[in-house]
Amino acid sequence: MLRHGPMAALALAAGLAGCGLVDPNITDFNLNLPSKQFTIDAARWNLTDADQLVSQTCTTQPDPCAAAAQQACAEGTCIGQCDATTLTCDLTLFVALFNTIDLQTEKPELATIEDQPLIDVTIDAINFEVSANTMNVETPSLTFYAAPSTVMSPDARARIIGTVPPIPAGMTRSLAPIDFDASGRANLAAFMSDFRTPFNIIVASQLLLENGDTIPEGALTVRVVVEAHAGL
Repeated sequence: MLRHGPMAALALAAGLAGCGLVDPNITDFNLNLPSKQFTIDAARWNLTDADQLVSQTCTTQPDPCAAAAQQACAEGTCIGQCDATTLTCDLTLFVALFNTIDLQTEKPELATIEDQPLIDVTIDAINFEVSANTMNVETPSLTFYAAPSTVMSPDARARIIGTVPPIPAGMTRSLAPIDFDASGRANLAAFMSDFRTPFNIIVASQLLLENGDTIPEGALTVRVVVEAHAGL
């Protein structure tokens, strides 16, 4: 006669875990994601004429800086506005990078719980690392968002996760926690709970370029690591 005691149940759970399956009798399972990499490259702004633009004299009415910015930057990567104090053009450079998260691909063990409409996700930590940095200017604070997969830059559909403090020119940084927004963990968990629907993690920032400022050059790479677990 076969007997099934507590040790047998533990052995079965261990066997399922070893096969990369989610045992529906286990309340929590690992949902850590592969690291995601984002690179801010000044070349994307195409700032070959930016030094001329920010030294250009202007009037606030009419303001010629917006049209000039369209010529100075790659499409949609900056805007220009006349500075009412200096009467020269200011240039605001945009950072908007994204990575798509597809939990069904990245965590194939979820295929064993297809009968579950949602999973209960807890975000344990999000850490970032500046793995490379040749930027010649300080990179402003970076903001992380979760958004539907059709959203590639922050808009009303994006939900803030947290921020990374400004990064000095040329400096790298080892893994450190991001600064979570008050609703940041819940916002990311909501997207991850619907594990059949891919979503984007967006990194966004703005850099103000004024007359006399150093024109940005170089690139910076940030690696992001999400640690989470889920229950059924």
